[in-house]
Amino acid sequence: MIQELLDVHYPNALKVVLVMDNLNTHTIGSLYEAFDPVEARRLAERLEIHYTPKHGSWLNIAETELSVLAMQCLDRRIPTMEDLKRELHAWEDDRNQTTKGVDWQFTTHEARVKLRRLYPRLLA
Repeated sequence: MIQELLDVHYPNALKVVLVMDNLNTHTIGSLYEAFDPVEARRLAERLEIHYTPKHGSWLNIAETELSVLAMQCLDRRIPTMEDLKRELHAWEDDRNQTTKGVDWQFTTHEARVKLRRLYPRLLA
């Protein structure tokens, strides 16, 4: 998929930025397992990878939104790509017009206590 992304979909891009979760196959090392070293390096040099936090509450919001999309828009067979695009645009427009808020429950203080190993230690 990475090779197709770079060579077919974005052949002229100097860098392609990917936001990926922390799945064990989502590493540069997996390119070296799939391709010879020269090809793996060629692909790796064109990638800029940002990993999502393992414990990011914003990720739950994104997953919730995808779940709503699946239930409200993709809950049936959509016959053509054009129909799918039209349905997705209509759903997205409606969703953006009826914005939903997020009630954050996790405070910065709680995060610093619960996730203290993730915060740098400052020497006094």
